[in-house]
Formats: sequence, structure tokens, C-alpha cells
Amino acid sequence: MKDYMVRGTAANAQLRVFAATTRETVEMARGAHNTSPVMTAALGRLLTAGAMMGSMMKGEEDILTLQIRGEGPGKGLTVTADSRGNVKGYALVPQVILPANDKGKLDVGGALMGEAGGVLSVIKDLGMKEPYAGQTALQTGEIAEDLTYYFAASEQTPSSVGLGVLMEKNNTVKQAGGFIVQLMPFAEDAVIEKLEQNLQRIKSVTTMLEEGLTPEGILESVLEGMDIEWTDTLPVQFHCGCSVERVEKALVSIGKKELTDMIEEGKSIEVKCHFCSRAYGFAVKDLENLLERAK
Repeated sequence: MKDYMVRGTAANAQLRVFAATTRETVEMARGAHNTSPVMTAALGRLLTAGAMMGSMMKGEEDILTLQIRGEGPGKGLTVTADSRGNVKGYALVPQVILPANDKGKLDVGGALMGEAGGVLSVIKDLGMKEPYAGQTALQTGEIAEDLTYYFAASEQTPSSVGLGVLMEKNNTVKQAGGFIVQLMPFAEDAVIEKLEQNLQRIKSVTTMLEEGLTPEGILESVLEGMDIEWTDTLPVQFHCGCSVERVEKALVSIGKKELTDMIEEGKSIEVKCHFCSRAYGFAVKDLENLLERAK
């Protein structure tokens, strides 16, 4: 099944709802960054959330950045997404090996927060002079709970976020996906109560995916007994817009002195994209041409 997300409303538009399946996206990130299972789970959850949250933005050029910085051995994650289901991201420390947590699951919280906590930042570049930025302390480091807290504390939008990544025995990605359900300001108590009851009895995201549930099926389970109206379906993909031109621009921007130093060393250089790990090689001659441009 190709990765995609669905968007809609429920209970007479008192709820705004999103769900996605992202196995290919997360597997592509894992392959690009060679992440260990716990960091694949961490990055996969944030990529899934990023795709759904990116789709909440209106403008074609709007960019969402989700950043986690923590005191755990994984240090943190960065994910960026646009409004069309394109998402990319990386882990600061791709290889972290930890024992399972007390529930027998991959210890994403331990990898990101450790004992000392951390911060979740949500930055929305909506083409204004200044991007909008919200920041909250990490609650568990498990990401879904941290985003639930962020929506309530920073955007005053009570939400429920569910995210999951399930690994194969050979450490590739077996399942990945998630949902976000948000209460509108006029949501009635009865709707809130019904949603809370449903959330207490649903299975985990990965269990639902393993049982063959689609994003539509996941939301039908979460919103049982509430009428859902589907708005649209969007493809989701790991997409990095890096190119030789962009890397050249970055090299020109570092300045004449640094470029001159590189040329004087007389060696070709390799520049790697943070987001997709693609490598770009520049011979000394290329650097000389860039130095000309920098002047």
C-alpha cells in the first residue's frame, strides 16, 4: 500500500481528523540514515506527525519544521514538511542501542529525553517576515504525548495524537502510521466524552495497521459512533529537494576565505545533505569556479 493520508471532520464538524500510513516514507528515511531500530521508531513517528501537521497549513510554499532536542543519547530529531504530504527528516545520532522499556517496546523516550528532559519546537514558515514558533517541554519523549501536550499548551487546540512504528526482525520497517484528532472550540461535552471513551478502548496504531486497517479504518475505530465526513486524500512521501545548485549556493555563502582554504588544500571535497544523506562531490576546479562566483 502506497503511503497516504486522509483528512476529514466528524460529529458535525466538531472534530477535525487526520490519519496516515507511512511505511515507505519511514523505510526510506531509515535507509538514507542507517538508523538503529529505536531511532527509526523515533524519526518515523515524527515524520508521520510532520506529514499530517504540514497538511494543516494553507499555502503552497508554507513549511513546517518539528524539532526535538533532548538529553538522551539520541540528542534529537529534525523533520520538515510542506502542505502537500512531502516530508523529510534526520536524527542527530542515528545509531542508538537501548534495552526495551518496561512495556517491552522500543524506548524512544529514553533515547530522546534520557533522565533530564528536552524541548519540542514547532516552527511554521508561512511566508511572513517572521516564522511562527511554539515551544513546549517534552513530557515523555514518546512523541505522540509530547505533540498532544504541545497542541493544548501552545495552540490551545485540545488534540489526541497516536503514532506508531513497528520493526521487522531484520530491522526494516514493517508498519508506520498515525492519527490526529482535534476538538473544535464549539465541541459539545457529549462528543468529548464519547471520544475519550473511544480512545481508552482502541488498540495501538501499529496493532491496527497489523490488522490491516487503512487510515480510514483507523479513524473509523477512533471515531466509532460519530459521523465522519472525508474531505480529501493526499499522497505522503519522503522527499528532499536538495540539488547541486543548492549545495553550490551553500558553499558560496560560506565566504571567500573558507573557499580559498579548501582550494589551497588541493583536495576534492564531499558535501552530504543532512536530510537525505545524498553526497555531492566538488573537485578543486569546481571550488575555483565557486570562488569566482563568491567574488
